[in-house]
Formats: sequence, structure tokens, C-alpha cells
Amino acid sequence: MAQVTTSHIEKIEGNYNLANYETVRENFDWADAKKLLAAAKTGKINAAYETIDRHVDDGYGDKIALHYINEDEKKSYTFQQVKDKTDHYARILKEQGVKKGGDRVFIFLPKTPECYIAILAAIKVGAIAGPLFEAFMEDAIRDRINDCQGTLLITDQELVKRVPQQDIPTLKTILFVEDIEQQPLQPVDGDPFVEWVDWEDGLIIHYTSGSTGKPKGVLHAHRAVQHHIVTGKWVLDIKEDDVYWCTSHPGWVTGSVYGLFAPLLNRATVVIQGGRFSAENWYSLIEELGVTIWYSAPTAFRMLLSKGDLYKDYDLSSIRHVLSVGEPPQPRSNPMGMESFRCTNS
Repeated sequence: MAQVTTSHIEKIEGNYNLANYETVRENFDWADAKKLLAAAKTGKINAAYETIDRHVDDGYGDKIALHYINEDEKKSYTFQQVKDKTDHYARILKEQGVKKGGDRVFIFLPKTPECYIAILAAIKVGAIAGPLFEAFMEDAIRDRINDCQGTLLITDQELVKRVPQQDIPTLKTILFVEDIEQQPLQPVDGDPFVEWVDWEDGLIIHYTSGSTGKPKGVLHAHRAVQHHIVTGKWVLDIKEDDVYWCTSHPGWVTGSVYGLFAPLLNRATVVIQGGRFSAENWYSLIEELGVTIWYSAPTAFRMLLSKGDLYKDYDLSSIRHVLSVGEPPQPRSNPMGMESFRCTNS
């Protein structure tokens, strides 16, 4: 479980999911985490189903799953709409011969709803998703896809310019998100595209940053969703009425585990922000969408602090929980004088 620093926690009062850490720690069993998933009843597992389709089946199809903001572009998607879109992408992947049992599907897209949907679609059909950070250049892309012997890539017309196709012999198919989006959506009943897998089957692969040598791939199995849902519930304190914003791209493990899986498994509404960093845009986003949980990094908080008292121009009262990941933040990195500030290192 993620480590929590407690320098400010003694000031926190309220109704939190983890009411008594010592009691939970003493009595915890992973079977309890499994009970939070549909798999506990069905005996079947697919992380994409648990993340999206399960909520539709439980009657929450009309609840907002995703908000997307990129300057003047604003979109919202319900759980039903996300399910329909993941089914759409999954159908196309199956038509391309993608199947469960180890196929690697790489996703190289900006931080957009389509990026998240493509990741979930690959998982839905039983393949292993390989999300790539949108700022990667040719060497990083080539090394990762070659290491996995990836056969299919989902990208767009702009980012494909950075894909050295001639140096990736296993890459047989490139799908452009522009083409996928132009094809007519065909909503279906039930879950015809879900491939049920074993708990130990591959879910998603992430690579280390390369700061200590050649980037190393770490394959996460479907059983990891037990960890995602319970740490989202207890460490991040996610509730289903939360508006949750993690600023990390899903090409990094934080961006997938705590930007995609943990909040959506706990039926919260996820915020996706595209485009470049702007303190004004970030504060405006929090105010407009009523963000309640904000998960970022010390680097971002330092950039915000460099803007001085700019935050006072915005209503940020919706925030009840701020978290940071990566390097330990300095005490003055507590943004906006928040009383509640936790640092999770996963």
C-alpha cells in the first residue's frame, strides 16, 4: 500500500473511508478488497469491465465518468458513453486480430479521453495495454515497442511522425484515432467484447524512466485492480461523488493506476486536462468543475507557488484533499495553505 506522510494529518477531521488505520491493518485480508469487485460474485475478471462496464450494469450509466478540458474545448462523458466508446474501439481491435493471451497493444496519444478509452479497449479484449507518454521521442518509442514485440499501435496523425516504423519489425498495424472516431458508433447490449481472463494474466505494462540505465518493463496483472480499488478508497479517500483530478499522463504508472483505475473503480468522476501547463488554466479548471481531490507532483506545486497569490483570484473551496507523488515535497510546497495535504509514494 502507498506510504502516507503524517506531518499535517493530525489536523484533519472528517468522515473518511479509512476511519481507523490500526483496526483495518490488523483485520485486513485481500479477500475483502476482492469483495469490492464484480469478480467476487461472478468468478470472472477483466479490469476494463470492473472499471467501466460494472457501473453501467449496476445502474450508474448516466453518471459522469469523465470531464475533458483543453482550453476552450470541453466535453463530458457518462459511464454508458465510455462503455460504448470502449466497445467501439474493442470491436475494431478484434477485427484487426487482437486477442487475449499476450498480444501487446501500444497507445501513443495525448492526454485525451481517446487515450484512456484506447487503453481500456485493449484491456477489454484481453490484450496487454502499453501506454506511451505523449512527449516520448523516437528512441523511447522504438525501445519499448521492440522490447515487448508489440504488433499494434494506436496513435494520431501528428504523433505518428515520431514512430520509427522501419526500426520496429514486429509492428504490423497502426490505427489512427482520427479514423476510429469517424467510424459509426454501434452501441450494443451486454458485454460482447469483454474477454474474461485469469487473475495473473497481463493487464498493462509500464517502463521505468531510464534514470538508472535502460528502461525496464514492469508487467501488471489483472489482480492489481484489488490494490487499485482499495488504495483509491483508503489512501486517496475516493468517494463516488468526488470530482477527481490526477495531472499525470497514463503513460506513467501514476497516471494509469491513480489517474484512471483507482478513481473509476471507485465510481468517481475523473478530470482529464489537455494542453500545456498554465497556472491560470489549472485554477480555473478546479473552480469550474468543483474538483474535490487533486493529485499532482512537487514540480507542479512549485510552478504554482512561483505565481504567488494568484490562487486567491479563484474559488478553490471545493478541494478537500491534495496529494503528491514522486519526490518528497518541501513543507512550503503545501499549495494554497491547505490544511489537508498528503504525500503518497507508490
